[in-house]
Amino acid sequence: MVKSAFISIISQEDNKENKGSVEFQIVSFTNKIRRLTSHLELHRKDYLSQRGLRKILGKRQRLLSYLAKKNGVRYKELISQLNIRESKTR
Repeated sequence: MVKSAFISIISQEDNKENKGSVEFQIVSFTNKIRRLTSHLELHRKDYLSQRGLRKILGKRQRLLSYLAKKNGVRYKELISQLNIRESKTR
């Protein structure tokens, strides 16, 4: 159910904007993160996938902070749509 919901979000996002937009990249990273997390629940000692997950998490975090600085309204909408926690401010 969760997977189909994110596929539909990506297809909607694809129709609205191009694949280079910040929102689309965040949605695709979130989809990859959820897929890798479910993989790591089965294969706990897959350290290479853990490293890949950490890299993708960092990329998504940087994109989210960029979006929060540039357009706070779109950031709030995207976070609520994807059901992600808000990032901690430094």
